[in-house]
Amino acid sequence: MNLVLDHLLVGRPQPLGDRQALSSIATRRPVTAPVRAGTLGLAGDAVGDTKVHGGPDKAIHLYPRDHYATWAGEQPGMAPHLAEPGAFGENLSVAGVTEADVCLGDIIAIGTARLQLAQSRQPCWKLGVRFGLPALPRLVQKTGRTGWYYRVLEEGEMRAGDAIRLLDRPNPAWTLARTLRVLYVDTLDQAALAELAELKGASAGLRRLAANRLANATVEDWERRLGG
Repeated sequence: MNLVLDHLLVGRPQPLGDRQALSSIATRRPVTAPVRAGTLGLAGDAVGDTKVHGGPDKAIHLYPRDHYATWAGEQPGMAPHLAEPGAFGENLSVAGVTEADVCLGDIIAIGTARLQLAQSRQPCWKLGVRFGLPALPRLVQKTGRTGWYYRVLEEGEMRAGDAIRLLDRPNPAWTLARTLRVLYVDTLDQAALAELAELKGASAGLRRLAANRLANATVEDWERRLGG
């Protein structure tokens, strides 16, 4: 994996849309100075709703820059927002990598920080408000163009332009694309869920979700997350 951190973005929560729900999805902007990555995220960055966002397993969000052109082609109304990095509220903007290229548990180095890929992003209704497209959260989920979250294994500093180095790939069979298929397509694949429930490196929330599906033989309700 020969990648570069194109943009490093931070932002603070502001009221979003008619509901005035606090969110940083529309406020993250590129910074050029080094930024410290801590276990709860980047210095100068924050999330609006700590019940569902942030925390050690969702400390830093990467959204593939490659998806921007695809979204603009499919949804022309999104194009004005997609002119600049950070449209999806991401902290890391990187080109040349997508969900098919990374795996749960991947450990990477950026600057002096060490990060581990913990889970995919679970799209919520705020994406729809951000882009003025209520159907967008469902489209993000359906297409698998979700982006993903890192936990911070070793705190350190990073900056735009730093190389991104893959240090370890403990779960090569669990690409994020496969994970998303289990989450949203083959939702009750018992063998896959059993493996996912015990997968080292995956977030506690993802492992718990898999375990709950196994125990209950049912899929959790997505409506509140997607529709608000």
